[in-house]
Order: sequence, then structure tokens, then C-alpha cells
Amino acid sequence: MTDKRLVLTTAGSREEAGKIAHALVKRRLAACVNIVPMESVYRWKEQVEENAECLLLIKTTAAAFDGLRDTIEELHSYELPECIAVVIQEGSSRYLNWIQASVAKEGRPR
Repeated sequence: MTDKRLVLTTAGSREEAGKIAHALVKRRLAACVNIVPMESVYRWKEQVEENAECLLLIKTTAAAFDGLRDTIEELHSYELPECIAVVIQEGSSRYLNWIQASVAKEGRPR
């Protein structure tokens, strides 16, 4: 097991997804963010909703997660933005080292 994380969040538009992605990488809270257009079906306030969204796949470290989560909450337009971290069990050592080198060591924005 590693200290690397894959964090998932969604955004309501490509523009918002880009704003969040750029902020996370610029603040060194993420090494990389992939933006994937998709359709979501979900329950919200007792209604079933369906909307176009963008999924953000965020590569980061455990130490940076709190700052990353706080940044998503700061920049997001949703009342309750998704923020789920999945432990990266294994991976290419070169890629995992790149994540480590790209994210602020103390996990705080720079």
C-alpha cells in the first residue's frame, strides 16, 4: 500500500472542472487532474436528477488530502460537492515518485 490517493469529484461544467483542476495543480495539492465528461443520475432533495457533469480524477498524496478537500469546497458551486479518496494500493514506482515530487511535501498549498 502507498500513501498516494486517487480523489474523485464532479463539477457541473467543463469551465468549473478546469478552474478546480488548475487550482489544485497550481497549489501543489495534486500532481495531475483528468477531466472526463459524463452523465450523472443521482438523488438530491428527494428527487431523482440527471445532469451532464465532468468527473475529476485527481492524483495526490494522503498528506495533501485535507488541503485538497478544502480547496474543492472553497471553489465548488455545489452545495455538497463529492470528495472521495481511494487508496492507490500499487502502481509504477516511477509514476508514484512523480506524484510525490509534484505535490507539496507538507500537504499544504504553496
